[in-house]
Amino acid sequence: MAKTAIVTGGGRGIGFAIAHQLGKDGYDVVILGRSPKEAYKSNLDILLAEGINYLYIQGGIDSPQDRQRCVDETVSKFGRIDVLVNNAGVAPAVRRDLLEMTEESFDRVVGINTKGTMFMTQLVAKQMIKQDIVESKRGIIVNISSCSATVSSTNRGEYCISKAGVSMLTKLYADRLAEEAVFVYEVRPGVIATEMTAQAKEKYDKLIEQGLFPIKRWGLPEDVAQAVSAFCSGKFLYTTGSYIDVDGGFHIQRL
Repeated sequence: MAKTAIVTGGGRGIGFAIAHQLGKDGYDVVILGRSPKEAYKSNLDILLAEGINYLYIQGGIDSPQDRQRCVDETVSKFGRIDVLVNNAGVAPAVRRDLLEMTEESFDRVVGINTKGTMFMTQLVAKQMIKQDIVESKRGIIVNISSCSATVSSTNRGEYCISKAGVSMLTKLYADRLAEEAVFVYEVRPGVIATEMTAQAKEKYDKLIEQGLFPIKRWGLPEDVAQAVSAFCSGKFLYTTGSYIDVDGGFHIQRL
C-alpha cells in the first residue's frame, strides 16, 4: 500500500533531505514550501529523476488557509496522511541580545515555529484519527526542533523559546494521540550545514576545531533525514514522545 508523508519546509535544506529520504523509503511526498515551486526546481528535479512521486504546495504553516489547503489537497490526491514531518521554521532575521529583542521578532519566530507547528499538527492529527489502522498505526508525526530547545543562546532567545515549545508539543501530542494509534517523535538537530547556520560559519568552524562536539564535523541535512527515516519506519511502536539528538554528541556533559 502506498504511504504518504507531508514535509513542511521541504523545498530545501534539512526539509528537502527529509523529503528525499522518505521518497527513497517508498513514500509519496507532499512538500509544503513558502516560495514558488520554481525556486526549488533543482531539488524537485532530483525527485523526478529518481521516480519519487511528489506534490508541491506553496504556502506557510503560519497561515490557517495554507495549512487547511495542504491537508485537503494531500487527502484529495493520496487518500490519507501517514506521516507529518514538522520541519518548517525560521531564525530571527537579526540576532539581538535578549535585552534588545523586539516583539516583532518574537511574534514572527514563535508564530511560525511554535504556533504554526501546533495548528498544523492539530489539523493532521484530526485527519489521522479518521483513518484506518495500517500496520498497527494510523500515523506518525515527527517534529524537528533543535538543540536550542534546551541550550541557551542569549542572542537569539526567541528561537530557543520557540523550539522549547516544539519539544513540549511533542509530549502533548504524544500523550493525546497514543490511544488513537498515532505516534509522535522529535529530532533535535545541532549544528547542521544549512543556509540558517551559514551566517555563523566562522564561529562554528572554530568550535568544531576546538572540540566542543565529540564528533568533529558539521552535521549534514542527510544526518537529520536518516533519524526521521528511522522514526517513520514503524519500528518504534512501543515508543512515543521520545526524541533523538542529532548533534555530534554536543548534548554530552563532559569534564
